[in-house]
Amino acid sequence: MGYFDAASSAPLHPVARQALLASLDEGWADPARLYREGRRARMLLDAAREAAAEAVGCRADELVFTSSGTRAVHAGIAGALGGRHRVGRHLIVSAVEHSSVLHAADAHEAGGGSVTQIEVDRQGRVTPASYADALRPDTALACLQSANHEVGTEQPVAEVAAVCRKSGVPLLVDAAQSLGWGPVGGDWSLLTASAHKWGGPSGVGLLVVRKGVRFVSQGPADERESGRAAGFENLPGIVAAAASLRAVRAEAEQEAVRLRELTERIRVRVPRSVPDVEVVGDPERRLPGIVTFSCLYVDGETLLHELDREGFSVSSGSSCTSSTLTPSHVLKAMGVLSEGNVRVSLPMGTPEEDVERFLAVLPAAVTGVREKLGAPVPAATVQQDDALVVDALGKRCPIPVIELAKVIGDVPVGGTVRVLSDDEAARLDIPAWCEMRGQEYVGEEPADHGAAYVVRRVS
Repeated sequence: MGYFDAASSAPLHPVARQALLASLDEGWADPARLYREGRRARMLLDAAREAAAEAVGCRADELVFTSSGTRAVHAGIAGALGGRHRVGRHLIVSAVEHSSVLHAADAHEAGGGSVTQIEVDRQGRVTPASYADALRPDTALACLQSANHEVGTEQPVAEVAAVCRKSGVPLLVDAAQSLGWGPVGGDWSLLTASAHKWGGPSGVGLLVVRKGVRFVSQGPADERESGRAAGFENLPGIVAAAASLRAVRAEAEQEAVRLRELTERIRVRVPRSVPDVEVVGDPERRLPGIVTFSCLYVDGETLLHELDREGFSVSSGSSCTSSTLTPSHVLKAMGVLSEGNVRVSLPMGTPEEDVERFLAVLPAAVTGVREKLGAPVPAATVQQDDALVVDALGKRCPIPVIELAKVIGDVPVGGTVRVLSDDEAARLDIPAWCEMRGQEYVGEEPADHGAAYVVRRVS
């Protein structure tokens, strides 16, 4: 079996398992108590904090453990905004942040605050200049992930941190995807991470608040974890998280070289063996184990099921997933193809043979899905003035794109096709199709029960 979804959750590291079992016997007592069992639990907690702080590159008293990475993000953003409420209520985030950051931004905006989203390029990368331009006198906090969870693109954290520091604005870094590979550079102010991303147990997050950063914890006061993470500490989980972080760091340098070679193999060979594929994300500045590609004329959910039958567990940022039925916000912000999207994220220790087998079965899986979708209920096409109209109302992507591809050759060069669609994903996928196929995307027009996407034939 090929588990290729480590970016969602990495398999439990053997060191984490050992530490978890050992601490269940030794760390069950309340670390706040002064009797023998409490002192033993406190020693384990302190040792875990020291180990985690060393891996992050911060002081032990700057780091607290939370109940999850999401909880760390929410507490970090709320606390930093609360600490700087006199400065203002302006928050800056990138458009490709993890949903936990964007949800916190939505809640802040709903509560009367203001939010600026920083755009990214087609590689999913921000520029320090865009953060500099977004800073205002009332900016209380800026957020930027260290690396993207869907496409693996690494962000210029150190440069953005320098821009923010110059203006006196703290920068919160979501390091969930990258911390297992190494510390985050730059003069950042706050940092969050999640243990299950590097092979630790679920239910443990990290929140780091540098000394000197104004921070006011929100919600009822709690004496544990410096008042920044309420509730009894999950001590066995914390010990296992810190132990596994140290273990994966010891393996990271050598394993990064190996996984980069495997993901580069996927990046190069998939477009050669599968027609009409777009590999997305920065080709150089990316995490070692993540590679993402999108397949034209393929329903992402169906493709994932086909790969699952072949023994491969992958994920998708596709527009067509059962959980959201909307385009991935990351792919949408990048302006790349969202249909038929596959994210391969290799865990440490992935055998080369599994990657080779994946590359062997993928072409047939894509072909099979395309054959199933290649003959849908014919869309109605009518001539309207000088434009060919394709009625794809009521049909989910990739059907509108498939129908566009079928008829584009029926109009003369310079002629246009108007695709009628009520699927939100078409707003992203049709322009991306034009980019790949060298056709001109004219724009979107209002239409009954949806929108009309106008494409001009160039070649």
